[in-house]
Amino acid sequence: MAQDENELKMDTGKAGSAKNPLLTVLVLLNTIMMGAIAYFQYQSFQRLSVQESVSDIARATKTSDVPNEEDFLPGEAREVEGFTVPLEPFTANLAQGDGPRRFVRLNLVLNFAKDSKQDEINARKPQIRDTVIRVLNSKRAEDLLLSEGKEFLKQELRTAINTFMTNGNVLDIYYVSFQIN
Repeated sequence: MAQDENELKMDTGKAGSAKNPLLTVLVLLNTIMMGAIAYFQYQSFQRLSVQESVSDIARATKTSDVPNEEDFLPGEAREVEGFTVPLEPFTANLAQGDGPRRFVRLNLVLNFAKDSKQDEINARKPQIRDTVIRVLNSKRAEDLLLSEGKEFLKQELRTAINTFMTNGNVLDIYYVSFQIN
């Protein structure tokens, strides 16, 4: 009987060592996969670090034709040139980033120059709305959450709208409401 127990112990020892190569292969495969994931995350980080941020672009495209907030003293009254045209509220999907689908609800008022024609503005309202929606669809929520991103959006919208206006142009854009969900 003692001899049977010794044989049984030998058999289980052999069976246990047969599983070790499979375990070794699985650990090796897991290590290789973790290394590949780390490599791709590093490459993604490198690409994003080279990409210009919204604040860099906004600083580079500051225009001097429209006075900035910094040009005025606090509490100083200033006259608004031209006239304002309120637009209907916008609800637009934002560009897909990491995470759930996001959208923006936005209400704008456009400040047009004095020489702008009201007839042309009314005729171009669908084109203006399309331009605003198209620009909003290209933005990510991360870009619009910062104040620099909102200012850059104003400049981009003003430039895009002024490209097709023939009589007059947009001097400034005012946000009446701005909500990102």
